[in-house]
Amino acid sequence: MVDDGTMLADVVHYLVCPVCGAGLALEERGLRCAEGHTFDIAKQGYANLLPGNARPGTADTPEMVRARDRFLGAGHFAAPTDLLADRVSARLDGKACVLDAGAGTGHYLSAVLDRAPSAVGLALDISKHAARRAARAHPRAGAVVADLWRPLPVRDGAADAIVNVFAPRNAAEFHRVLDPQGALYTVTPSPRHLGSLVEPLGILSVDEQKTARTDAAVAGYFTLDAREELESEALLTHEETATLVGMGPSAHHVPDELLRERLASLPDPLPVPLSFVLSVFRRLD
Repeated sequence: MVDDGTMLADVVHYLVCPVCGAGLALEERGLRCAEGHTFDIAKQGYANLLPGNARPGTADTPEMVRARDRFLGAGHFAAPTDLLADRVSARLDGKACVLDAGAGTGHYLSAVLDRAPSAVGLALDISKHAARRAARAHPRAGAVVADLWRPLPVRDGAADAIVNVFAPRNAAEFHRVLDPQGALYTVTPSPRHLGSLVEPLGILSVDEQKTARTDAAVAGYFTLDAREELESEALLTHEETATLVGMGPSAHHVPDELLRERLASLPDPLPVPLSFVLSVFRRLD
């Protein structure tokens, strides 16, 4: 784990100024471009490269980030984490750059870097609370606050692999920043994911066309190269289930008190279906 912004030194040459697009250089306590635009490095080690008019919108809250850190740290999503890390690292060669778009706590990026000892990682997330965690997730990773729906503060062709787990997909920008020989790896939930919890807890369900919509979102920029489905079941206590719900978008819709009232009527522990789709996309010319 790292405690300052020094590891941005490994990834700063992949970054560009979000104002003018010029390259960025690492200075004491900040980043600066040739045009004089400067960006502070927070004491937690991340840099904020959001334009001044950007709004965080539905960025992860501190509570959501803490929930995600607890749940993922407990190993409940070990299967998709390991599968993703194995698939990404197997295709990397030499000193590669792995871009995690929508990195959250940096959990998945850290797993990839553990299996790719010559690679460095760049974690992007619109939540500064998530970036604080991601900045300390791995000694070869740097974290940046950025909006995935805007031009990414990343050089053309900088990334050898892009990882996108339960996060928005900006196909045009992913295409721009990905090396022509690189690949985009997305992890999405299938309609079966958490299915038994939807009705009793009133949480959001997964669209039956989720995978098709993922393909449509990147069409014209990427072509599907491989796809794997991963099914498992977790036996979770009420507390663990509340943490699971609290780390995702349902946290915006079901207040914690109401969630715990609904959980009280369910078995403790209870079986929860976990279902993921890992898709690998190749960049189109």
